[in-house]
Amino acid sequence: MYGEPLAYRMRPQTLEEIAGQKDIIGSHTSLYKMIKNGFVPSMLLYGEPGTGKTSLAHAIAGTTKLPFISLNATTSGKKDVEAAVEETRLTGKVLLFLDEIHRFNKAQQDYLLPHVESGSIILIGATTENPFHDVNPAIRSRCGQIKQLTRLEEDDIAQLLNRALKDEKKGLGKTSVSITENQIQKIAGGSNGDARKALTMLESIVYASPKTEGSFFIEDSVIEDMIGKAGVYGDKKGSHFYNLLSSFQKSIRGSDVDAALYYLAHLLENGDLTAVNRRLLVIAYEDIGLANPAAGTHVLSAVEASERLGLPEARIPLAAAVVELCLSSKSNSAYKALDQAISDIRSGKTGEIPKHLRDGHYSGAAALGHTGYLYPHDYPIGTFGGWVHQEYLPSKLEGTRYYHPIEAGEEKRLSAIYKKLEQFKTNSTN
Repeated sequence: MYGEPLAYRMRPQTLEEIAGQKDIIGSHTSLYKMIKNGFVPSMLLYGEPGTGKTSLAHAIAGTTKLPFISLNATTSGKKDVEAAVEETRLTGKVLLFLDEIHRFNKAQQDYLLPHVESGSIILIGATTENPFHDVNPAIRSRCGQIKQLTRLEEDDIAQLLNRALKDEKKGLGKTSVSITENQIQKIAGGSNGDARKALTMLESIVYASPKTEGSFFIEDSVIEDMIGKAGVYGDKKGSHFYNLLSSFQKSIRGSDVDAALYYLAHLLENGDLTAVNRRLLVIAYEDIGLANPAAGTHVLSAVEASERLGLPEARIPLAAAVVELCLSSKSNSAYKALDQAISDIRSGKTGEIPKHLRDGHYSGAAALGHTGYLYPHDYPIGTFGGWVHQEYLPSKLEGTRYYHPIEAGEEKRLSAIYKKLEQFKTNSTN
């Protein structure tokens, strides 16, 4: 039995050993061709844990035979980078892999700049966070490639597991393991596209299985126990978490019930009930809006119920709320109208408040001309209540229309009233 974990031992040493990511480093890609021709650009690798960022860096180093230094920004500091720079004086060029590069502060990242720019350091920075948010723009500009790695497909993981089972030098090839192809596929599926997790699970499953006559016999119950919550991943403040929230809202906006419930499940498994509740309230008013004004009330009730219940029972009212929002008529007309008004104000498109609308509840208001306001309740108009034509916008903005009703759900009725009032205005003016 080895001291080093299987995932560490199976780390690829050449580009050909990389599992998956064919659109990034497949033999048809420009990056593959550059590296095979001896040119390695500085680059940033962005992706979730287990997608192969570290493996790719090691494979590039193994393929090019360049002097290789691996650092982790969570435990390394300026002195470690200075040592890498010193190494370039001896070798002329160093391939520096800096994992979690977003953890370096601006000063630490800036120290690398001249060396990356001169080419003495070829930087491969890896991050689980969006590099456009968390990596110094100066570093980004000096990295010729920014590659987003994705979770591996099940077939890619299955191939990797089979390779590990057969590899006598780095894998489990010298260990007798009785395992079926279906069981390998089950492990691959349970890894959620994470190669490191798949290899770690395989090793744990093998040594947790019964051994008879020198051979480990893999049982389904052991696999199921090890898989557990394999699909759950996400720092509550990280890019993946915000991507989940974004996908959640866009699925509801797109009326896809199944996708919305999938993302709700993922968010709840991450345990951030507060973020889910806040996003649902936003959706009720941003995406459903006037098409179904009752949705806001219904969602608020579901949110309050979830807060009182806590997880896991909180999922019950939230599931009902999500299905209702997905299948509700949708309108964004109200907040879009407000956003346009805000834009006008910020750009200086304003005017004097009409005098008849100004505060007149004090002695001397009449002397300032704050008179002439017509009280709408004194002018009954059918079942609407009361309405009278008078100008409410500043004179410079007369005729401006911010609200454009959508003919959806309850807003169809509101739209008819809006258009009728507009007709009244036109008739009053004429």
